[in-house]
Amino acid sequence: MKRRDFLKAGAAASAFFIVPRNVLGKGFVAPSDKLNIACVGSGGMGDYNLSSCTEENIVALCDVDHINASHNFEKFPDAVKYKDYRVMFEKQKDIDAVIIATPDHTHAVITMAAMQLGKHVFCQKPLTHTVEEARQIVKAAKYYKVQTQMGNQGHSSEHIRLLKEWIADGAIGNVTEVHAWTDRPVGGDPWSTFDVKAMPSDTPPLPEGMAWDLWLGPAPERPYHPDYHPGKWRAWFDFGTGALGDMGCHILDPAFWALDLGSPTTIQATSTHWEPDVASQTFPRASIVRYQFPERGEMPPVKLTWYDGRLLPPIPEELEQGRELPGSGAIIIGDKGKIMHGSHGASGMRIIPEEKMREYSRPGKTIPRVNNTHEGDWIRACKEGKDGVPASSNFNYGGALTEMVLLGMAAIRSKDEILKWDSDKLEFTDNPNATRLLSKENRTGW
Repeated sequence: MKRRDFLKAGAAASAFFIVPRNVLGKGFVAPSDKLNIACVGSGGMGDYNLSSCTEENIVALCDVDHINASHNFEKFPDAVKYKDYRVMFEKQKDIDAVIIATPDHTHAVITMAAMQLGKHVFCQKPLTHTVEEARQIVKAAKYYKVQTQMGNQGHSSEHIRLLKEWIADGAIGNVTEVHAWTDRPVGGDPWSTFDVKAMPSDTPPLPEGMAWDLWLGPAPERPYHPDYHPGKWRAWFDFGTGALGDMGCHILDPAFWALDLGSPTTIQATSTHWEPDVASQTFPRASIVRYQFPERGEMPPVKLTWYDGRLLPPIPEELEQGRELPGSGAIIIGDKGKIMHGSHGASGMRIIPEEKMREYSRPGKTIPRVNNTHEGDWIRACKEGKDGVPASSNFNYGGALTEMVLLGMAAIRSKDEILKWDSDKLEFTDNPNATRLLSKENRTGW
């Protein structure tokens, strides 16, 4: 079934999707009781996510590579083991909520399938592989009335709330510029060992216990190769979203939220790509992406620049001698000062120089805090239900952040072109080639 037909069929099927246990008389689960949680992609980031859910019932674990996931299978011996999430959903009816920690290209199809069954979803960042998928997933989450969370854990942190409160307080005046960077893919990621090249021509044997067709899912068919799994899939257009997709939902999140950035008007990118065969398959070793955001109410336009592959912005003159920029982070520039923070959700939020930080009289805390882990905040939202407070990075917010990041990915693939974004029409004005990068046709059967 084609993706568009699948979405239409999902809407039509909504009248008879499986009703969650918490609305049934028989088998009623009180909000204070434990959730039955399944995890798809339990061999990678799913391990990290599950570690914050151990007080709930882990009832099912799904991974296409049972060898890679064996460590988690041992941690949860009572959980039923699967390779195909579709079989899991068909056979196991006691699942309340699903963690999805698979490669980017399968996020949307698994998330949609779970929501159509009325299951709450925690999905790793970026929420989807394409902009069109992000729009569809946000709509579906509202339609099926499930509780959701994207896996950018910094959005539940204290630091990101401090930034929003400081910006609102006028700590650095009117913000007009943001610089954000990451050392990936050169540092801090398995991709760093990847010799970027065109599609491999050799066909090594498939690892024992690996279901390669299931790993490919909606992506175009190709033979297995260790240049894709495990870990190196982020480098490839068909599977990942590059360094920006990997880290942008963390590092850009504080500015996106505090400044209410929304949709950009233009995006332009340049990169180290020069060889056509490589540029047609993989993300570059390093890139610079420039976004322009319009006025938002009383807030002035913002120029946001993203750097990856160990490229860095200009060193701010306010940074004390001997103090270095973090390997990944951001600088937010206002007409009265600058704020710098590190990676993964605004860790180390400080006004620079440190002397100015010490002089700043902090405002009172006005934004509710998350008194739990990021996963725990989602579990709380699941138990409180539709009348409770949504999780901090629910799909309504996470989808918009993902969309902004994926627009930058399209700009990287449209090297050096100035892309004018029309959010209402879901297209780049007068650029059909770039617009085609906003969606994809899934493989037959997906």
